[in-house]
Amino acid sequence: MNIVDCRAVAMRALACLDLTNLDATCTPADVAALCARATTAHGPVAAICIWPRFVAQARPLLTGTPVRIATVVNFPDGESAIDAILDETDRAMVDGADEIDMVIAYRRIATDPAEAEAQVARVRAATQGATRGATLKVILETGELEDPALIRSASGIAIRAGADFIKTSTGKVTVNATPEAARIMLSVIAETGGKVGFKAAGGIRTLDDAATYLGLADEILGADWARPETFRFGASGLLDALLAELDGRTAARETGTGY
Repeated sequence: MNIVDCRAVAMRALACLDLTNLDATCTPADVAALCARATTAHGPVAAICIWPRFVAQARPLLTGTPVRIATVVNFPDGESAIDAILDETDRAMVDGADEIDMVIAYRRIATDPAEAEAQVARVRAATQGATRGATLKVILETGELEDPALIRSASGIAIRAGADFIKTSTGKVTVNATPEAARIMLSVIAETGGKVGFKAAGGIRTLDDAATYLGLADEILGADWARPETFRFGASGLLDALLAELDGRTAARETGTGY
């Protein structure tokens, strides 16, 4: 891509970024720093994504900005009891979460898909039952599912159960987002009307990575589909790469070639 195209991709990706810190060692100071970084000289990211225990802290820090607060439930192993997941969801929403990223019971997709679907449906109902609703993103953990047929099945289950987005990964396993899994998920979204969003998460660090996933969305769902309301990146390091491009600090800008 030329410089103009690189900047265009960087701007698109920035607006669709869920700036994430789900490190086990995350502290209140880290969350404050994440909130401060979420509004850049080139515009805000779509959301921050943090542990539930930090949502109440982040809420006043982001008041007056368009940046949304996402948090995680049934995370990362997808094995919590439904009552615990619902309690976690309710608390997060009371604390001010705008978006709930829920891990589906992915180990049951092959053996008990009806149970996995029922679980998502109950969390979906919970996100719609409060004074203000929350966006539900369902994490499929595609690197663990591995089989394209299971990824397709999990995508359909999540969509039927009411997911607003389907998301590739937790970022906590060996294989996270891949273009191959993204293509399957985006194809299922297209086949079901294109109204459900897509989030790629885990291992997305470079402008090349962002361009790959945006290109897939453009190919399968059209050039106008991928926007913050329908498309997200879950990442921590990607912001640095995007700002380097937008600030003209990349090696490409210095040499005048490539990225």
